[in-house]
Amino acid sequence: MAEQEENTEEGLEQDSSGREQAETEDVSAQLAKALEKNLELEDKLLRMAAEQDNFRKRMQRERETAFKYAEESILREILPSLDNLERAVEQCKCSPDAGALLAGVEMTCKGLLNTLEKFGVKPLAGAGQPFDPNFHEAVAMEPSAEVPENTILQEYQKGYMFKDRLIRAAKVVVSKGNVEE
Repeated sequence: MAEQEENTEEGLEQDSSGREQAETEDVSAQLAKALEKNLELEDKLLRMAAEQDNFRKRMQRERETAFKYAEESILREILPSLDNLERAVEQCKCSPDAGALLAGVEMTCKGLLNTLEKFGVKPLAGAGQPFDPNFHEAVAMEPSAEVPENTILQEYQKGYMFKDRLIRAAKVVVSKGNVEE
């Protein structure tokens, strides 16, 4: 009986060591799979980070290019007016008729204004309008019996708005009103 107990104990020990070995092999296999999966995920993460970095750099280059050439369309529209001015100057050299030159320059000026308006640039109202320091720069003040005080008498340089923003203030002469001395 003692022998049988010894055999049973030995069998149990062998079974338990066999189970432990099998469990250890199972855990080792699971660990190897987990490490392999971890390496795959790490590789995917690195690739995604590189893709995102490349995308960010490409978008930055495209943005810089767009800003660099943003004015191109307005310049293309203005060039025909420049051509017309050059033709007017050539016409003036060849012909003593100033009336034709004046008509050509007026047409060119109108064409330029139309082009600018197409892009949202509009001239500010000038003479006869109330003076507004937000849109006008007073270069002089003159007394006037006919024009009320703080009204624009004369415009030296037109002011322009781009959409809702002032891009150049008008330089004007403002009335002091009827000043008696």
